Order: sequence, then structure tokens, then C-alpha cells
Amino acid sequence: MCEILCITHKYPPAIGGMERQSYELTNGLKQYYKTHVIAYDDNSNKTLWFAKLRRRVKKFLKGHPNIKLIHLNDGGMGVACLWLQKLPHVPVIVTYHGLDITFPLGVYQQKIVPKLVEFAGAICVSSFTRNECIKRNFSEHTTFTVPNGVDTSLKDIPFNREETIDRLKNVYGVNVEGKHIVMSSGRPALRKGFSWFIRNVMPKLNSDVIFLMTGPMEDDRPFISNCISLLPEKSKHKVELFLGTASDTKNIQELLKTTPNIYHLGGVPYNDLMQVFSLADLFVMPNIHVEGDEEGFGLVALEASIRGTYVLASNMEGITEAVIDGKNGSLMPPEDAEAWANKIEELLNNKPRLETMAREGQAFTDENFCWDKMVLGYKAVFDKTIHSPKE
Repeated sequence: MCEILCITHKYPPAIGGMERQSYELTNGLKQYYKTHVIAYDDNSNKTLWFAKLRRRVKKFLKGHPNIKLIHLNDGGMGVACLWLQKLPHVPVIVTYHGLDITFPLGVYQQKIVPKLVEFAGAICVSSFTRNECIKRNFSEHTTFTVPNGVDTSLKDIPFNREETIDRLKNVYGVNVEGKHIVMSSGRPALRKGFSWFIRNVMPKLNSDVIFLMTGPMEDDRPFISNCISLLPEKSKHKVELFLGTASDTKNIQELLKTTPNIYHLGGVPYNDLMQVFSLADLFVMPNIHVEGDEEGFGLVALEASIRGTYVLASNMEGITEAVIDGKNGSLMPPEDAEAWANKIEELLNNKPRLETMAREGQAFTDENFCWDKMVLGYKAVFDKTIHSPKE
């Protein structure tokens, strides 16, 4: 059996979309290759882990001379492992998710990205991300698109409507009785469009529509945030992108004080999140354009869909790879409040039709975005790379 090595700094027990994708990918590849994994385990100092990585990988390769390919889980890992390009006998494939290729820092685009081009190949999570790579001189012949998958077993988690309604009321202080529920989830980065949606769409909806948000919003790095706030706006934006700072937090916090029918539940436990997904009438991804912070995919939309909730999402960037118009959701014109409000009212006014669309969307997502399909996409690229003629 052919041997490969996967190196990733996004891996369980850490929780997140990229961590789950890395785990499911490496686990799935074990069906087809003798798969070795070097992963950051969230129990050690990450800076120290990266500092020791080069020596660790070299030692590992020396002990496993039959490894035919190395996979790196994202562009950041690619930057950390540029030295692997000096080992021409082992081709390296890097996965790109979006921001790791579009990050708008001059030195990154001018000095670092041209070096990433020199790896043997690239796998992009969306056609949008692939196009961004091609713009930066990646080869069309060695740059591929393999969409992310979703854990389709999420659909099998039992849903208890009454218990969820009671828990929202008693634990989170939100009474949803007799209300239509529109939901979003994720860290409030500006590109997610949460504050835009609250300001521009919610006032156009009937008073029986509430907007629930979930995801971490507390500032766990206040010193860093305060330092960032002192920077010029242009520099501030780039530093926020680099650090993953939630740039829409203050806007949302202010709107929560002044806007009726909106609630932020915070970072809810996983089981609660699954229940709220199923309780919601609609899931929205109202992304707006933010230069340099494009959406590479839209995994959270797939999670909502597999839980049986219909999705409305902005027709832009990598979102269109996850939300297929008329299949598991509807693509909406970005920043068109009138169109968003009209569509929401149309769907909420015909619940039987909406429920049918949600069930059909769940089935479509289940069939087209399972982990196995993602793994087979990677296998096709890996096999092509391993068996291509060596220069």
C-alpha cells in the first residue's frame, strides 16, 4: 500500500470546521493509503510545535523512505514548510481555504505566495479559491477543486422541539413561542454580514420574526484588541484578518441594545447548536464584500442543511460551492435588503412548502457533500500526482 504523510496544525481535540475536515480527510485516506499523520494536538505550545516541526518531519521521512506524497492542510502550513520544496523526491500538495491565498498584505502577496506556487500541486475548497490561485500564477494543470464535506451523520441526531424551546427560554432567556426563527452561526467577522442584516433586513420583517445568532463573541484577548484599535484603519483591517479578530463584534453588541427581536446566544454547546439548527425556520449567510477577506466556502451552511433547515446565502465567492441555488438553499443578491426581506417573508408565509424545500435540501446535501466524496476527490489528485512523470 502506497505511503503518504499528512501534516496539519488544525486537528482534534480542537473544535472547528477545519479541524473536523482535517480529521475526516486523514481518517478517510487510510482506506486507500498507509497514512501517517503529524498533527498539532492542542495540548502543547503551538509556537514550540512549529519550531520543532522541521526536525521532526525530516526525522520521520528518514525513517519512512517509502512515503510518496506529503499533504499540508492549509496555506499557513505551506508557509511553515516551504523548506520541503528542497526535497524534490517527495511531491507536496497544499490545501487552500480562501484567506490563506487572498490575505491582502503586500509582502505576503509579493514574496510568500510566489513561493507557494512552487509546490507540486494545490487543492482548493472552491472554484472561487482556485480562481484566486490561478490569478497568482498557480498552474491550471496542478491546481484542483475539491469541495469540503460535512458530517452527514448529523442528520441522525434526534430533534426535540419542545425541549429545545424550553431550553432556549430557561437557559438562554429567549422566548421563541409563536415566533418565526431566522438563524445564523459563526464568529462575527465583518464579511459575515451579521450587522448589515440586523440594520437593513430585520426592520423590514414582521414583528413575529426573530433573529438568533450563535458563535463566540466575547473578547478573550482584550489587550490585543485595544492595541489593534489604536492602529490606522487600513493597518487595523489587515492585522484583524491575520489574527482572526472578530471585527463585527462591537457593531453587533450595540445593535443588541437597540434593535428588537435579535438575540445572541454566544458559543453554545454542540448539542444545543444542533437542536437550534433544526428548530430554525431559515438559516442565513448574509455575507457582504470585504476586500481581502473573502469567504472560501460555507461549511456552516451545509451543517444547517444536513439538520433539515433551508438556507439563504449571498451569491458570492466560495459560498456558491456549498449552497446550490434551488437545491439546498437559495442564493441571494449581496447587500440587497429588499430582496432578502421579500424572500424571507415569502418562505415564512408558506411553511408547508418551506418544510418540503428543507427536506429536499437535506437529501441533496447528504448525497453531494459526504466525507467519502471529499476523500475520493483528494485521492484522485494524490494518485495523479504520485504517478505523474518526475522531471
